[in-house]
Amino acid sequence: MRPDRILARAADLRSVGTSFVLATVVWRQGPSSSKEGGRAIIHADGSVEGWIGGACAEPTLVREALSALTDGRSRLLSMGVGGDAGDRPGVVSVAMACESEGAMEVFVEPQFPSPQLVVIGRSPAVHTLLGMAEVLGWRTALVDDGGTPEKTTADVVIDRLDLSQLTIDSETFVVVATQGHYDEVALEAVLATEAGYVGLVTSGERARSVMDWLVGRGMSKEAMDRIDAPAGLDLGPIEHEEIAVAVLADLVRRRAEGVVRPVVVAERPDASADPVCGMTVEPSGAKFSLEVDGRRHFFCSAGCQVAFEADPGAFVSGDEDPEEV
Repeated sequence: MRPDRILARAADLRSVGTSFVLATVVWRQGPSSSKEGGRAIIHADGSVEGWIGGACAEPTLVREALSALTDGRSRLLSMGVGGDAGDRPGVVSVAMACESEGAMEVFVEPQFPSPQLVVIGRSPAVHTLLGMAEVLGWRTALVDDGGTPEKTTADVVIDRLDLSQLTIDSETFVVVATQGHYDEVALEAVLATEAGYVGLVTSGERARSVMDWLVGRGMSKEAMDRIDAPAGLDLGPIEHEEIAVAVLADLVRRRAEGVVRPVVVAERPDASADPVCGMTVEPSGAKFSLEVDGRRHFFCSAGCQVAFEADPGAFVSGDEDPEEV
């Protein structure tokens, strides 16, 4: 698949809320089957779309991509590059097969769906908040028991307090801003979801009253601790539109800190280190292996297996487990 088609495919995946990794070759040294600017998409199940490299590169790339999906951090994968490549911050240095004379560096970048912001209520602050979130490219929804507003920038509008119409999960911000009309029941409904953030736009005194009502209804301490009230940065007495700015600034900060981010289940396959060259090998897909003294060793290539067979003691000490990386 051509690099431009990979980018188009990546855009499609983002539009439907799918997490994946975009890998790009930023440098190569021949001989190598990869090309600078080559791209691939790695999915959470380890499948690959596109082309980055051959048998030496792809297994390692998949493992690092799945790690990036798990921890949410980009990294530069330096493969077959000697010297101090691995000493640079954010760089993962990996050995290549000893039969490969090539080297390459691949930027591995996890891609997650844009955040979802659900706002409950209606006021100038609500519409300003939704408008700014749209500028950031966030997915937005407006919920209001007061009926459908004439104008709104929200992607989805629900004219009653029915959150079952939305998918609210750990990467969803929910802000309650009903101006005291039904804060209590709105929070009760939100706390029944898995929202990653629950904020209440109100004054400090009003927030205490709402909290007392929820406690009186039997709300648990764990649930109450999820509520951020008053929501937003504390800027003192400010106008409605400025309240929206304070709230969104706090949400952006929380997202940057990883407080609310997608939870991706990406299991890295079992791996073993080639005792000859040190390259990571997946036992389940290894084509070359050898059992010596009751231990099975896995190799990246036929050349490494031949070298090992000639003198196993030169590569394996008696107290190490070859099936562990």
